[in-house]
Amino acid sequence: MSTETSSKIQTRHVSRNAYLYVRQSTLRQVFENTESTKRQYALQQRAIALGWSIEQVVIIDSDLGRSGASAVDREGFQRLVTEVGLGRAGIVMGLEVSRLARNSTDWHRLLEICALADTLILDEDGVYDPAHFNDRLLLGLKGTMSEAELHVLRARLRGGILNKARRGELEVRMPIGFVHDSQGRVQLDPDLRIQDSVRQLLRTFERTGSATATVKAFREQGLLFPRHAIKGPRHGEILWSELTHSRTLFVLHNPTYAGAFTFGRTRQRTRPDGSTINKHLPQSEWTTLIRDAHEGYLSWEQYEQNLQRLRDNAKSYGEERERGAPREGPALLQGLAICAICSTRMTVRYHHCAGQTRPTYVCQHAGIATGQPICQSIHGAADLPVDPRGWLGPGGRRPAGGDGHPHDVGARSTGSEGTRVTQRRARRDASPRGRARTLRM
Repeated sequence: MSTETSSKIQTRHVSRNAYLYVRQSTLRQVFENTESTKRQYALQQRAIALGWSIEQVVIIDSDLGRSGASAVDREGFQRLVTEVGLGRAGIVMGLEVSRLARNSTDWHRLLEICALADTLILDEDGVYDPAHFNDRLLLGLKGTMSEAELHVLRARLRGGILNKARRGELEVRMPIGFVHDSQGRVQLDPDLRIQDSVRQLLRTFERTGSATATVKAFREQGLLFPRHAIKGPRHGEILWSELTHSRTLFVLHNPTYAGAFTFGRTRQRTRPDGSTINKHLPQSEWTTLIRDAHEGYLSWEQYEQNLQRLRDNAKSYGEERERGAPREGPALLQGLAICAICSTRMTVRYHHCAGQTRPTYVCQHAGIATGQPICQSIHGAADLPVDPRGWLGPGGRRPAGGDGHPHDVGARSTGSEGTRVTQRRARRDASPRGRARTLRM
């Protein structure tokens, strides 16, 4: 132990625990880069040599196989920060700064907490006291270099991917109906049943002009649509299930079915909480678009016509919504009503009649997704009776499968205002005089 190291480690540090943080970025590294893992665990002996007993050394290795780019999904790192903040850690050990964090925000937050809690930091090069300016400056520089190293690695990998994508040679996961041959070229799936299903979807949309009508047509004819199992025990297999609205839109929006190779159709952004969101970009901002790159199910002109029909459909619905009442409309349970039959949130439609705006609560989630008939609809201006418990279903009947919750009125109100109004009206209608009355929503 050097003189400088011994001067930093005091009795107050040794009286607390030593925390050893072990991490590898991927599961592949965990199984293949075993020497790196062994070197990290070997720091336990370093702590013992500095004065900590083996019982005081706490090993946190629950983040093996997780990236250090963010602390959001790293339970082990979050536990480490918590222990330091509670003053239980005398020293934090990591083989190098990149093991602890590859994000400057997470790294400097840890340094700040360590400085406030009088906690030392140890890596392969030495012992540092974040409360001392010189040590903190050096640790900050190491953290910056660690983040820059991750950026350089990503830039190199990204550059190679973009170079192949611009030539149209990058192998990407193909949607249902396409496969790669032995030479990596894209071709139609040799399974004729899969081909027929894709062509049937496109023909049905061309005939009906609506994604929802396409889903309903498949359901009425009892047709199933294939999809890839991308996770789970049946990963890689072809599964057949009912066609959904989202899958129909995926096929219609995907230029691969028009024989085009594309790359960079979406852009990923990181939210403040660390989660990511994908944003679809307009065609002019795609990284690569190569038409007629391989055989497809329709021409490029047909593909663009389908997109235009979808835009026209969305525009017509959008104009109808603009002519109706805004979100803060006259409906009492706007955004609060939940169907008592299927427990999904109901939407509100507004109708203009005799100069008045009247709401209708509609449970249409299953109808949009799978083409099934709507669960129920309730007119806001209709006279519907209510029983003493506050129930109201289609035609004033209690819906089947309900749980008898006192806040259910054909739909369950999740808002306090709707609940108070419902209970007040239920008590009023439970009286002898009130039984003859009806509820106007």
